[in-house]
Amino acid sequence: MSTVADKLAKKSSHKTSAKQVRLRLVYVDFWSAVKLSFLAAIAIAVVTVVAFVMVYLVVQTTGLIDKADEFFSSFSDGSILLSDFVSFPQVLAFSAVVAILNLVVFTVLGAVIAGIYNLAVKVTGGLLVGFTSN
Repeated sequence: MSTVADKLAKKSSHKTSAKQVRLRLVYVDFWSAVKLSFLAAIAIAVVTVVAFVMVYLVVQTTGLIDKADEFFSSFSDGSILLSDFVSFPQVLAFSAVVAILNLVVFTVLGAVIAGIYNLAVKVTGGLLVGFTSN
């Protein structure tokens, strides 16, 4: 099965030059922008949690927390230990809170940007986008 375009291409004996189309982007769908920014925010949230966990594991493996405990105990009575405040469950909980806040902020930011663009299009006429066919 061939398409009409294939039949026309067989009939023409000369090579066609690249066609250019110039279009204006005059509207960004609000809900599509919200969904896309939400998906991007989920990816950023996963990267945030993984990065926090990896940094914690590196810091724990190198022994920096133990050395910080020794440093704090040298000028205090030893009642305050950094290891009491920085443990794996606490780092995981903090990273989850940061990821959820980033999720909300990025989703709202995507919606706001789409709304601002739709308002700016009324003044500027839109963004001119060019396409070519090779």
